Amino acid sequence: MDVHGRIREILAETIREELAPDQQQLSTEDLIKALRRRGIIDDVMKELNFVTDNVDQELPSSPKPVGFTDRQSTLLKKTNIDPTRRYLYLQVLGGKAFLEHLQEPEPLPGQACSTFTLCLHFRNQRFRSKPVPCACEPDFHDGFLLEVHRENLGDGTRMADSTTMLSISDPVHMVLIKTDIFAETTLVASYFLEWRSVLGSENGVTNLTVELMGVGTESKVSVGILNIKLEMYPPLNQTLSQEVVNTQLALERQKTAEKERLFLVYAKQWWREYLQIRPSHNSRLVKIFAQDENGINRPVCSYVKPLRAGRLLDTPRQAARFVNVLGYERAPVIGGGGKQEQWCTLLAFLCRNKGDCEDHANLLCSLLLGYGLEAFVCVGTKAKGVPHAWVMTCGTDGTITFWESLTGHRYLHKPTSPDEPSAAEQPKPLYPYRTIGCVFNHQMFLGNCQPSDSVESCVFDLNDESKWKPMSEEAIKSVCAPGATTSLPPFPPLCASTIDASVTSNEIEMQLRLLVSEHRKDLGLTTVWEDQLSYLLSPALASYEFERTTSISAGNEEFQDAIRRAVPDGHTFKGFPIHFVYRNARRAFATCLRSPFCEEIICCRGDQVRLAVRVRVFTYPESACAVWIMFACKYRSVL
Repeated sequence: MDVHGRIREILAETIREELAPDQQQLSTEDLIKALRRRGIIDDVMKELNFVTDNVDQELPSSPKPVGFTDRQSTLLKKTNIDPTRRYLYLQVLGGKAFLEHLQEPEPLPGQACSTFTLCLHFRNQRFRSKPVPCACEPDFHDGFLLEVHRENLGDGTRMADSTTMLSISDPVHMVLIKTDIFAETTLVASYFLEWRSVLGSENGVTNLTVELMGVGTESKVSVGILNIKLEMYPPLNQTLSQEVVNTQLALERQKTAEKERLFLVYAKQWWREYLQIRPSHNSRLVKIFAQDENGINRPVCSYVKPLRAGRLLDTPRQAARFVNVLGYERAPVIGGGGKQEQWCTLLAFLCRNKGDCEDHANLLCSLLLGYGLEAFVCVGTKAKGVPHAWVMTCGTDGTITFWESLTGHRYLHKPTSPDEPSAAEQPKPLYPYRTIGCVFNHQMFLGNCQPSDSVESCVFDLNDESKWKPMSEEAIKSVCAPGATTSLPPFPPLCASTIDASVTSNEIEMQLRLLVSEHRKDLGLTTVWEDQLSYLLSPALASYEFERTTSISAGNEEFQDAIRRAVPDGHTFKGFPIHFVYRNARRAFATCLRSPFCEEIICCRGDQVRLAVRVRVFTYPESACAVWIMFACKYRSVL
């Protein structure tokens, strides 16, 4: 506290003591010695710490796992600066011209209001700013300490110099999220910050104004401006000339543009050949490029990459459950007319905590590849010709499994041959998919060239070029391999959940009790809660989630036995479980009331009515969670 004041006092004292006798000159060293003597410098060094996001890490080369601040968590773990490493200190010093919020009144103290949060990713490190109220000039004041470490472990001891850092082409990916008062999130902007201009600036400090553009259909519209200050720490011994930095950036852009141009030429040629097989191929869903949130066309293979979840997820099925509890939302479109196509970069999808079916499929495919499975994203249609994306894995024995990323369901695929006489008796497939146009992952892209694109009759022998036309793996590698081009956004690591499961379960349960009591009061009914009965519902909720994750049902006998013992003879028990992926109690309650079964329990009339409700929140990485709610009642049956 008040370190400047203390330093001033000590310096004044030192000058009085040391200068009195013979008016000699005091050097900086003398003054620093004086401060050291009184332990001030050590105090200051101890106080210097930076707060960063807690990413689950395994590798020794990655930065130390550290805490992160959020509205819910007041727990700050502190990271100490390693003096042998090079850091980029990025400060966000306020925003301007967020004109959509020009009319917003100042929020009153304690009043809920919409907030902006800035999420950053740089070289396997993730950060999140404190939420600030949405305004025309949002009051961002946050500093992030980004480690510019070297990948190869051998060089970990040497500090990266300017020339080494100039060759690091990873941008700082910044995603701006707006959270409204109902905790609904929207993606406002996604920006790639080129930080290397700081290497050519004086003293290794530079100030930038960054114009953020909107997303999707508004990617040409400015949403606001951020003031950013970049600073190298420790300061650079020698800075490069601005000319060298600009030349390097121009060279990289040129190289990337050339690679992308060659790939485009190749893709056009491939498509022409594909159409020559059958003119009807024109109507198949063969998707080679897809637009990201900034409206930039990128090869679909660049949206997938083997992703390891560290210690956050243990099994492929658990990964499927995690992807399934991330919210589903179609890309927003203004006005009617068809589906707005927007694939998101992984950071934007994770920070927003929801996305379209393609985002889910890309993430699930990436996680399954990380678990060493041969996984592909399939692009095709569901019933009524609705375009859809899902995931497929190929077993070593040739088994084909479809994974629906929105529900977590898995389906085995057995091809039916239309020529076989028994085709009529063959059971209808359980999966919802109708047609398939192409499959892809991070290394391969294959167009379906079988006579029919129906999934039922499709043969997934991907090595047979008469059934699947492959793209050259070399061509794909030239634009999709990590580090192949500077325009590819690097994949962020997953973050551990910041939600406290028991606290959140309790909060939602208390809110639901209030809502039920109020609802019954309006109907002229009294409400008596039975805590013991509520507690007995816990095992059922745990076993439902376990079944969703593993497809194995367990523990049902004990639950039924406990309920039979808790409900006396001549009484009736009714229970209704329901599952949500959001934590808004009011919204969940409104949905429950729409179900006649649940409404019957909540509005139960009779003799000796006892009500129970149990909530169990299961947390997953990021801020994903599965919320299970069970309402129950027991009452005396009066005939």
